[in-house]
Amino acid sequence: MMNQYLKELEQDPFDPDEFVERMVRRSMQESRLTDDQIDPEMIHDIFTQAIQDLKVLQERQERKCMRLEQAVQEEEKQYGAKLSEIMEQHSHCVNVFSSLDERMSRCGGRALEVGEKLGAARAPRARSAAARDLLSHLANFLSPGPVLTDLFNDPNKLNEAADVIQKLYTIAQELPPDKFEVAKKKIEAKYEEIERNLIEEFVKAQNQGNLAKMKTIANIMTNFKGYSQCVDAFIETSQMNTLLGKDIFASVLPLCKKNNTIINSVFPNPEQVMSKFVLNIFHLKLQKYIQTKLADKNDIEKYLRNLYDMYTSTQKACDELVSAGMVSADGNISTGDLRREALVNGAMAAANDGYAALEIRRLKAVLSNSLNTYYNEKHHVKKQIQGGGFQELRRDLQAVIGTRANINIAQIENYGGETFLSDQLVQKMLADANMSFLRCRTLCTSNELPGTAVALLDVLIQQLMIEHVDYALDLGLQSIPIAENKSPPQIYFFEIVNQTNKIVKMFEEHFQESVLPCLSSTTKQSECVQKKSVVLEQLENKVDAGLERAIAAVVGWVRLHLHTEQKKTDFRPEGDIDTIASPACLAVVSYLNSVMEKVYGNLEGENLQAVSLELAVRLHRVIYEHLQNFQFNSAGAMIAICDVKEYRSAACGRAGSAAHAHALFDALHALCNLLLVKPENLHQVCEGETLAELDQSILHNFIQLRSDYKSHKLSSFLKGLS
Repeated sequence: MMNQYLKELEQDPFDPDEFVERMVRRSMQESRLTDDQIDPEMIHDIFTQAIQDLKVLQERQERKCMRLEQAVQEEEKQYGAKLSEIMEQHSHCVNVFSSLDERMSRCGGRALEVGEKLGAARAPRARSAAARDLLSHLANFLSPGPVLTDLFNDPNKLNEAADVIQKLYTIAQELPPDKFEVAKKKIEAKYEEIERNLIEEFVKAQNQGNLAKMKTIANIMTNFKGYSQCVDAFIETSQMNTLLGKDIFASVLPLCKKNNTIINSVFPNPEQVMSKFVLNIFHLKLQKYIQTKLADKNDIEKYLRNLYDMYTSTQKACDELVSAGMVSADGNISTGDLRREALVNGAMAAANDGYAALEIRRLKAVLSNSLNTYYNEKHHVKKQIQGGGFQELRRDLQAVIGTRANINIAQIENYGGETFLSDQLVQKMLADANMSFLRCRTLCTSNELPGTAVALLDVLIQQLMIEHVDYALDLGLQSIPIAENKSPPQIYFFEIVNQTNKIVKMFEEHFQESVLPCLSSTTKQSECVQKKSVVLEQLENKVDAGLERAIAAVVGWVRLHLHTEQKKTDFRPEGDIDTIASPACLAVVSYLNSVMEKVYGNLEGENLQAVSLELAVRLHRVIYEHLQNFQFNSAGAMIAICDVKEYRSAACGRAGSAAHAHALFDALHALCNLLLVKPENLHQVCEGETLAELDQSILHNFIQLRSDYKSHKLSSFLKGLS
């Protein structure tokens, strides 16, 4: 049991209540007599024995603890004594170290002092030894015959020989020329020979990728006058067999980045070497490539395209170097930084000199060829068109005489409705001009740009706006029939106006996007705006003149047709008839509908409003005057009202028609009602809202057109009108 108690007591954590509970359960099991009876005496004995066992176990543990405490105390005494001994030894070591450090400092000071004294004593000896060696080598050069010293003949001692010959060369420059001329020549010859050997070794090391050897030689060469030749050799070797592809400009940045790392590792002045490296690319490699590309000037279009490509590619290569920090955007002469503009100009080598004249000549030729091709495809030969009032009068007289005599002496030709304007042609011409302005903005200097842009604009205005648009307007003006023509005049001028408006919009957009950027903040800007305004005003005047002539032709034919085709019986029919519009009216309305379709289909904005209103006003005047030539009975009045409805529908029946036009035809319709109403109602109708504002003479005149005016003595009904 003792072992079992010990195990239970050593549990972690130990719970005494749980321990007692376990003992109770064990004692209950051992003292149970039957299922429901236990022996209390036996339980007492079990607990008594357990208490005795625990006391024995306690005593045993107490003795064990005492032994352990004694052992710990003895070990503590031993470690304390040992620690005291170690502390004493440490203090002794610290004292000894301090003493030694003091002695070492004194020895170091003495050694330094002795070293300085020895150095001071050795420096003159070293200089003397070096001077002696130099004099020895100088003596060899002063001796007649070739120099046979091992130092100058051993390739493995090239670096040492370079140091000696450089010093001898410096000394030789101070020697009197007469007495030491031969020696000086020998030294200079050997100096140049060693310099060449160093450059050869440098190139050999470069081909082998030996950067350490390259750096050593570069440092030696800095004292030689041929150091620049060493740099040139490096650049030539580095750029050999490079920049040979189709797009050599794309290879510039990778080549510079690769060699920039080598230059920084090898040369003592990497910035200057890198600048020279880049300069050699642009002023030699790229310049030669560009000159080859631009050698052929026979094809101006191809030449200008290649010139622009070369210039922009060179600019792009420079920009990449600026972004990489290898080239400065503005440059710095003091530090040797390259300037972007200088690199571009060096690569181009004045290739864009005379560009402006070529561009102007090219644009004029291209636009002229486009026009000629267009007219040839139309089988049209351009005419010399003379303007002015006399020519217009002559044309109108010839047309009138020709109409009356039934011969065509005016030679009015409508070209089958051809407008001689082409959106595709204009787009091509503007695209060609846009390319010219783009190249102009890129290739011209700031002083050349405004003048060149103005000259290009003059070419564009002449070829596009004058030779094409203005010419088409002139043809359109001549093709408009005269007003006295018996057949319905075919008006194609509205299509010309429509296309002219489109072209003008394209031209103004091109002017904003391509022309003005070339002229911003210059005195030429206002000049170009004035040129544009003048030509657009010229076109606008011709458009206005053509629209006026077209309206006159339409209205003139309507007047002539009504005069010749309208019968008096149309408005004084006999018997019962259908109240429909007269045949003359229907013919006019059919024609007017076709004209208005063209007007609304081709005009817009102020042009549409002005033309539609003017046409309606003039038609109203013609119809009003026409109706006053007839007498009307009741049935004829109904026909006249139907005619007016048809006229109004044709003249102002479309959306957006002017209110003034509607008012005119409403008044005319109300006047026609005076032809129909009963005599006793005339006074009431005349005072209606529509007719109240009209002059009384107009009302009287219309009432007099009634066929019953005299029979019903209607004049008596009109006396009360005021």
